[in-house]
Amino acid sequence: MVSVKKSKKVKERKEKIFVPTEKLSEVLERLSGHFEVWVPVLSMNDGWTVEFKPFVAGCEPFLDRQSTMPPKRVILPQGETLIFYEYVKNPDDPSKQDLVIRETISAGKTLVFGSRPCDVRGFSICDWVFLRGPHVDVYYKSRRENTVFATLVCQEDDEACFCSSVGSGPGDMEGSDIRVTLINDGLVMEALTEKAFDVISLCECNSPTDDQLEEIQRIQDEVKNRVVGSLDVKGSVEAIKGQFQNMELWRDIAESCLSCGVCTYVCPTCYCFTITDEPQGLKGERLRSWDSCMFHQYTQEASGHNPRPTKLERYRNRLGHKFCYFPLRYGGIIACCGCGRCIRSCPVSIDIRQAVERVKEVHNNACVCA
Repeated sequence: MVSVKKSKKVKERKEKIFVPTEKLSEVLERLSGHFEVWVPVLSMNDGWTVEFKPFVAGCEPFLDRQSTMPPKRVILPQGETLIFYEYVKNPDDPSKQDLVIRETISAGKTLVFGSRPCDVRGFSICDWVFLRGPHVDVYYKSRRENTVFATLVCQEDDEACFCSSVGSGPGDMEGSDIRVTLINDGLVMEALTEKAFDVISLCECNSPTDDQLEEIQRIQDEVKNRVVGSLDVKGSVEAIKGQFQNMELWRDIAESCLSCGVCTYVCPTCYCFTITDEPQGLKGERLRSWDSCMFHQYTQEASGHNPRPTKLERYRNRLGHKFCYFPLRYGGIIACCGCGRCIRSCPVSIDIRQAVERVKEVHNNACVCA
């Protein structure tokens, strides 16, 4: 009697795959059956604005340049319901009402495709506030844990970029799960974490050829050695502390500011929010929505007093938070990812790099004269 063994086909666990340009939308559509997929999309209204939106069939991701808006709202939505609440009669004592609260903590599997290293660095900075403090934000945590980041190796930068100045770089993959390298006829996706393998296997694509591997290695080596930005942040903590009361300096820096808040809305590392209750009769919901430290109402107290009454104090706080207060509290980490969005989007062309350099210059001169 001859014994015949049944062979089991073991699916190959690929670490790298090649996705042809013409197949990218097809691959993303396949992934959207398993993940909520967010991709950068070019606005049809103005032909310039790029923002992350949920992928739909036929959607063409725009990967040519950095998005106008970062993918921040994937993890920290611009507006979200935290709880629903309702007042109901106490069955044992009808003269009293009980408060019934229903939380809305839920997060499905999500893939952010086409993020840049500065975008993901923004989340790593927000993590210190939402995940590593004395209180963990369960809404942020749930979405963070269920999100996979497929991050582009950034092969082009512009005059506003300065990621290398704040400890990052165009090839920085810290916090990313998949490295995406664009080549002539497509892109190569490379698994960096365990979370990536589910995505890689679902793509159903071939491994890159030897020539393609050589090409992506050349690109990655070039990017690794490229320095983006020349801002020197060394000494910014001491300079901002030392010039905190120099009102003339801050007035000059913030003179043209409109307090529009656009710099905070396009910033991957700004996380200010407000919470409001929206009642409808005996029911209602508690909402969290983005806010901005650049708005007059943000620090206005119920008494009417405002500790930051003018744009001078508000811009000083914004600069101080990123380059002084945050580093002091979190082990020297600069709360800026160097993406340059605030520079590109500012309607009056305020450059945060020039502001830091100006404060340092005045402080250093003051120290020399002292």
